[in-house]
Amino acid sequence: MTEAARAALRRAKARLDTLALYPEPVRIDGVRVRVVPWLFRLPVARRFQGLASRRTIYLRHPPGAGASDDLVTHELVHVWQAQHRWLALNLSYLRWGYRRNPFEREAREAVAATRDAARR
Repeated sequence: MTEAARAALRRAKARLDTLALYPEPVRIDGVRVRVVPWLFRLPVARRFQGLASRRTIYLRHPPGAGASDDLVTHELVHVWQAQHRWLALNLSYLRWGYRRNPFEREAREAVAATRDAARR
C-alpha cells in the first residue's frame, strides 16, 4: 500500500472517529487500499469508483490522483459496517439493491456529516 493510500485511510478514520454509528470506532489495522482499475471494467462494477470488502478498499484511481478523501471515507464506512454487521451488510444488496440500500445511505450521510470538519 502506498503512503498516499495510508494517509488517505488515516484521514478517513479521523473523520469517522467523530461519529458514533457503531459501538466501537472503525479499526484500520489490517485494512488495505488497493488500486485495481481492471476490476472497474467488469460489467458489475463499471458504474463505481470504489468498492469495499471486509478488510480491503478497492479503488479505480489512486488516492489524491482521482480518488477523493470522500470516496475513501465512504468505502471505510463499509469496512466499519462489515466489522459490526457483516452478514446484514452483504444480504442488504440482495434485499434493497444499491440505490435504496440503508447501508449505502448511511455511508453517504457519514461522508456528508464529516465533510466540513475534514476541510479544516
